[in-house]
Amino acid sequence: MAEQLWAPWRFDYIKSADQKNAEGCIFVELPQQQDDRTNLILHRGKTAFVIMNRFPYTSGHLMVAPYRHTAEMADLSDEELLEINQLVASCLRWIKSAYQPDGFNVGVNLGKAGGAGIPTHIHWHIVPRWNGDTNFMTSVGNTRVIPQALDVAYDILKKILDEEKS
Repeated sequence: MAEQLWAPWRFDYIKSADQKNAEGCIFVELPQQQDDRTNLILHRGKTAFVIMNRFPYTSGHLMVAPYRHTAEMADLSDEELLEINQLVASCLRWIKSAYQPDGFNVGVNLGKAGGAGIPTHIHWHIVPRWNGDTNFMTSVGNTRVIPQALDVAYDILKKILDEEKS
């Protein structure tokens, strides 16, 4: 008998794949709401914020985005660029504290052809990586196994941020 891998969160991703631009921009809409835990917003800065990826590549996958809606890096002010880079550095520190990864992928996918899932709003990905984290599921099954629920990851990272503030 074949084993089953349940990933119910993937259905929401599949359903929404064609609606990403039709219903607005999550990087504009979610920060306007006040439920940071539900929306996975970990930190609010002056010009940019940190949000967990709802469909992560690995546990602890974070994103940094400006509040201002733009797809172009050249449109960002020096103040926005500085804060975004400071937040990326903070994300590395927070993830290291929470997960002790062996490395990171940090980057920006510009435009649909560049791999951007939401090409209309620039955002940075901070993805922790571990030696040997590419296993048969990723290589052969084209499936990622995320070993931690998003709410658990949120609580772990939020505690680290709160402790750093105090």
